[in-house]
Amino acid sequence: MQTKAEFDKSARNYEALFRPWLKIAGASREYFARSRVNWLSFLLREQGFVPKRVMDFGCGTGMSLSLLADVFDAEQVIGLDPSEESLAVAGESVGSRAVQLATPGKYVPQQNIDLVFCNGVFHHIPKAEQPAAINYVCRCLRSGGMFAMWENNPWNPMQSFAMKHSEIDKNAIPLRPPESRQLVASQFSVIRTDYLFFFPGYFTWLRPLEKILIKMPLGAQYQILARKQ
Repeated sequence: MQTKAEFDKSARNYEALFRPWLKIAGASREYFARSRVNWLSFLLREQGFVPKRVMDFGCGTGMSLSLLADVFDAEQVIGLDPSEESLAVAGESVGSRAVQLATPGKYVPQQNIDLVFCNGVFHHIPKAEQPAAINYVCRCLRSGGMFAMWENNPWNPMQSFAMKHSEIDKNAIPLRPPESRQLVASQFSVIRTDYLFFFPGYFTWLRPLEKILIKMPLGAQYQILARKQ
């Protein structure tokens, strides 16, 4: 697993580490970040769920923090990450938005968060520690709160290749969708699993079709949406 020190070291060079894979994918990090948050927002609107207190668990350098604040018109946004250098970069990226940043060790869960968003984090957490991480997320959320867990899909050949050769995912352990679903179900009621990002590079013109492919388990990422009972 990549350590806190390694993420501290890569925080200022994070964009460069992704650049070769983004070229193949045919889109920017911002495109993928916005697509994830927009899809989640669409699903929550369908359920009449309006989150005002939002957390990004494993926020890294903060790519999603401003999106979560803006798309959900959130009253409170909290970014948690074990890498203090990543949090420093995140603080620079959110501008004037009121975002609270902290390490998980310094943040005390209060069971008052409406929505916890998490992207590409659990494959960096040792298997033995994943149940405790899920429990931590659960303790952050209020009763009826939502957990949106995004993970890289090892069933997608390009994503699998990228994870094996990407410096940022060195020693990462990919989670197959059933593994993630089982992990989340240990603490939450799972609502649905969706797959996104099917078309890389020259096939980007096909991306409008993705909404009808969301149940095909071949997208480069998948989201498990769950509710705390």
